[in-house]
Amino acid sequence: MSLADHSLTSSLVRLARGADVPRLETALLRNFRKYAVSDGEVRADSIWDWLALGQHRGLPTRLLDWTYSPLVALHFATASPEHMNQDGVVWCVNFVEANKRLPPKLKRIMQREGSVTVTIDMLNEIGGMKKFDALGRKNFLVFMEPPAIDRRILNQWALFSLMSSPTAEMDTWLDQHPELCRSVRIPAALKWEIRDHLDQANVNERILFPDLDGLSRWLTRYYLPATAREPLEGRTVRRPDFSDRDRDRRTGRQSSPSRTRRGA
Repeated sequence: MSLADHSLTSSLVRLARGADVPRLETALLRNFRKYAVSDGEVRADSIWDWLALGQHRGLPTRLLDWTYSPLVALHFATASPEHMNQDGVVWCVNFVEANKRLPPKLKRIMQREGSVTVTIDMLNEIGGMKKFDALGRKNFLVFMEPPAIDRRILNQWALFSLMSSPTAEMDTWLDQHPELCRSVRIPAALKWEIRDHLDQANVNERILFPDLDGLSRWLTRYYLPATAREPLEGRTVRRPDFSDRDRDRRTGRQSSPSRTRRGA
C-alpha cells in the first residue's frame, strides 16, 4: 500500500459508508452481470467467477488484492508519485496458519485437493455466497486463487482474500489473530530508491499491466521530471533525472525501456 495508514477495508464496505452492505453487494453483482454480457469476451459461469472478474475490473467487492511476490507488493507501495512523500506499508499474512481456523467443510475440501488456497471450483462445490457465509458461526478468512482472466493476474502473482461476510473487515479479524500477520513500513525517505531498484529489475507497470494502459502508466511515472517531487520534511529525496538515466543506460547500470526481462 502506498500509504501506511490505509486500512484493510474492502472497497465494498468503503462504498457503503454505513448503508446495507449485503444488499449493496447483491445489487452490484446483479448489475455487473447484467451489463457485462454485452462484452463478448466476458466468460463467467458462477457467482464466484463474477466476483473475481468484478474485483479484477474495479467493481467494489468484499475481496482484497494480494500477491505472493514481495517485489510486486513493493511496486504497489511505491507506484504513486503523489504519495512518495508519505510512508507506505506492505502487509504479510500467514494464510497457511489462517487455514487452521476455517470451517471443517471448507478444510476438508482443501485437504482433499491438496491446496492451501481455494479455487472457483472448490467454492462452486459449496454453493453460492450465502451458503459460503453460513459455513461458520464466526467470521473467517480464506485466500482465493483467481482464475487466469488475463496476463495481469499471472504477472502479478495475484490472489484474493475472501471474508465470510460482506460486512466483515480484515483489520478486525487480524486484530483478533495478531500472530498471523505483520506489517513492514516503507519509509518515505527510501521510496524513490526502492522504486528505482524495482524499475531496474523490470518490476513495473509495463510488466505487471501488460497492455497499453500499463505501458502509458509506466512511461508517465518513469519520465516524471525530478523537479516534480516534493521536499520531504525539509530534506531532498534524490530522484535520478533524465541525464542520470541517459548516462546509466550507456554504462549498463539502468534498465532500458526496451528490455523485456520479467521481474519476480
